[in-house]
Amino acid sequence: MKFPSFGNHRTISNDCGLEILNQTVVDTTQQNVSHAADSLSTTGDAPKSSQGVMSKLPLKRFGHSDYEAIPGPVEGDARLSVPIGNASSPSPPKPRDRSPTPPFGHEDRQDSGSRPEHLEEDHDGARIDPSHNSIYPEVRASVSPIDDTSLSINTPRMWCLTVLFALIGSSSNLFFSLRYPSVGINPIIALILAHPLGRSWDLFFKRVDDPSYEFVDGSCQPYEVAKDLPFLRRWRIWLAQGKWNEKEHGCVYVGSNVAFGFAFATDKFYNQEVSVSYQILLTLSTQIIGYGLAGIARRYLVRPPSMIWPGLLASTAMFSTLHKSENKIADGWRISRWKFFLYVWLGAFLWYFVPGLLFPALSYCNVITWFAPDNVAVANLFGVRSGLALFPITFDWAQITYIGSPLLSPWWATLNVLSGLAFIIWIMAPLLYYRNALYSAFMPIISPSIFDNQGKPYDVTKILTPDFLFDKEAFQKYSPIYLPVTYFLSYGAQFAGLTALLSHTLCFHGKDIWQQTVHSFQDRSESKHAYRPLPTRIDTVASINYTLIENPTHSSLLQHRSQESAHEDVHNRLMERYDDVPIAWYLLTLVSMLVISIFVVEYYPVHLPWYGLLLSLSLAAFMFIPIAIIMAIANQHFSLYLVAQLICGYVFPGRPVANMVFTVYCYISSSQAVKFSSDLKLGHYMKIPPKIMFIVQLVATLISSFAQIGVLNWMFRYIPSLCSVDAVNGFSCPLARVHFNGSILWGVVGPDRFFGDAALYAGLRWAFVAGLFAPIILWLVWRRTGIKNLRKINFPLLLGSSSWIPPATALNFAIWAFMCFIFNKVIKRRRPAWWSKYTMTLSAALDSGLAFGLLVIFFVFVFPGLTRDFSWWGTEVHKKGCDWRACSWFQLTEGDHFGPPFDKEL
Repeated sequence: MKFPSFGNHRTISNDCGLEILNQTVVDTTQQNVSHAADSLSTTGDAPKSSQGVMSKLPLKRFGHSDYEAIPGPVEGDARLSVPIGNASSPSPPKPRDRSPTPPFGHEDRQDSGSRPEHLEEDHDGARIDPSHNSIYPEVRASVSPIDDTSLSINTPRMWCLTVLFALIGSSSNLFFSLRYPSVGINPIIALILAHPLGRSWDLFFKRVDDPSYEFVDGSCQPYEVAKDLPFLRRWRIWLAQGKWNEKEHGCVYVGSNVAFGFAFATDKFYNQEVSVSYQILLTLSTQIIGYGLAGIARRYLVRPPSMIWPGLLASTAMFSTLHKSENKIADGWRISRWKFFLYVWLGAFLWYFVPGLLFPALSYCNVITWFAPDNVAVANLFGVRSGLALFPITFDWAQITYIGSPLLSPWWATLNVLSGLAFIIWIMAPLLYYRNALYSAFMPIISPSIFDNQGKPYDVTKILTPDFLFDKEAFQKYSPIYLPVTYFLSYGAQFAGLTALLSHTLCFHGKDIWQQTVHSFQDRSESKHAYRPLPTRIDTVASINYTLIENPTHSSLLQHRSQESAHEDVHNRLMERYDDVPIAWYLLTLVSMLVISIFVVEYYPVHLPWYGLLLSLSLAAFMFIPIAIIMAIANQHFSLYLVAQLICGYVFPGRPVANMVFTVYCYISSSQAVKFSSDLKLGHYMKIPPKIMFIVQLVATLISSFAQIGVLNWMFRYIPSLCSVDAVNGFSCPLARVHFNGSILWGVVGPDRFFGDAALYAGLRWAFVAGLFAPIILWLVWRRTGIKNLRKINFPLLLGSSSWIPPATALNFAIWAFMCFIFNKVIKRRRPAWWSKYTMTLSAALDSGLAFGLLVIFFVFVFPGLTRDFSWWGTEVHKKGCDWRACSWFQLTEGDHFGPPFDKEL
């Protein structure tokens, strides 16, 4: 069995034991480079000393007969890139002495003539050249600007661990997602567990006398070296190839991240007897369509340096923590990041036993309500479960990170989210609630439920026929549907956020998207890889000088490229050496899954026509890039779930199954595309060859899809009363139940009864208009006044983050924003070195410690039933009172109801 080898660029690895080819070149002085660059910029012709300049630059071979200047070796690194080619290839000029070229980006900083004009500064005041390191401090703190090209990637060790975690993670998450209370296995657990397994693999299979072999872009062929050895030893050598490293670790993590989702068990609610083929085709098509979208859009979401993807930085910091041994002093702190991680991880793991098991009141710390538990006003204002949490306190990291890690969110983005929360939840909600606007005072101020006209949770089974069709007569006899005040405010904010996302992207990112599109077509017409570098000034001078020697007609093209950008991002420049994935691969993936999707909706009884499917996927594709941009710059996800349900409810009323399938194709495809784009950026940061990344993501998706289908069918068959209220051991399928209720409400009752002309919530439709024009007005004011801080106002963030409410409460938002302020505002400004070294590691340690604590508590205490009789004041005090019972401001006696005359609702 052989794994494919990608690319044709050869790098000789010191780790493989081969003799390193040593070729040293003379140091290039800053004066010569500046003189050559000045000659080029003033005359547009090759400087007379072109041959001399090129004789002083290290070269590497690309393609047929062209060489390109590359940086010299990093200090302390024994590897050097050397030109490799046949005898007919032109040889580079011979070096004149044996002094090594300094690392690229470490030239004499006293000469500013070769630096770009606009450079960022790090915490020491040094100016940052984007061709040497990222201009973003978050990225500099977490991602190395150096690529070790000798590392192994495409090895049996990497594939075995990827398959292992894809199987275990996807199966476990699906299994526990059908249970309440549930426990989720975060991909960060795979990141932590994979490291000792990878190290153990090396200890078990490697031997000192193993032959050495060469890795080419992460792949090698060890059989070529060991072909004369006995079979068993060849097999062991094949398994032992390479050495466990951060790139293999990154591939395993990406495979886990792709696979750790789960499917909805809605088949049980609809009493559908569907075939395994339907399950396979539906699951695969919804998962992989997003991959095609992500690949096509990678030029907009992966390559631009401004697309930081803050959510990845904790993972990249963990790779550095686990695989690097450097330890710089940071504001007086000498502890290494690895020891820091271990101490914090252990503390987080042990501490979670307190709020997660022994003292749950520390998690729901509604202290003020303890003194007046039955006071409705106190519960509404200071409650943390069904109140506004005006005194937000919690000692549970799970509550703090419910909407994401606060350490990974930029402060400007958090401030937008907090502003939206304050306006919607702390200002508008109480004003409307205590005036009984839209009968909201008859319901809790915050609740994830919808209600009938008696103030009770709405029973959708009363308005359905046995075939799950809408029973209008039963609906008239029962009740219209009413929403709590925060629920309909959240709907309005999401409506406004959707249109604001479009206009904001057009106004503030439209020019960048257009330029990237133009560059994409230019690159394709020039037959260049998508990772074509935009050279820095030094690269431009060197490559132009040498190319003009061979073909002077290239002068104008290269001069144009030299003016295109003087500050190419270092990570793009390093990734340029790897062959990119052809766009045809992603197009073929997208088209094949589209064909399968059309077959699914046409062949199986889902009641969704093919043009309905195309509408769903068109909405996902149209909104994908704006949603991903917000995620890439602010680490906040905008959901299409509600919008998809509403659109399908209008276009295909009375079809609950069609509504479910429409929503799945739209929402899952968009979400998966964002996730795949995030993983592509992780591969970009870790310098993983794109073709290997493509196969890892695809294989992990296929494995996880089949594993989930197998586990789901096993549970349907062997767990009694699965997805029922009285299911064994709590397997009531809570997430699938929410999905089912949504498909009934929007697919059966229909959005027209919520937002139609005569409906109670018709005014929410104006939110679409308000959201559309808000970013346009902001953009015009910014263009008129030139106030830079106006660009930090982000209406999609300000409005769209409310999609978390419900089930998130004001407690989750408030304490999350407070922690972000402490770390990403105060500490980042006052202790920048400490922040750069420890913040991302701290986030990873807290998250993974919490995840392991959750698993241990669930499997050791909850699952065996050891907590059933465990009760004391600390487990019950927060449950006593109106905050936990979700009391309403206005109380109804038995048999009373509220609302307008019922015929006005129809």
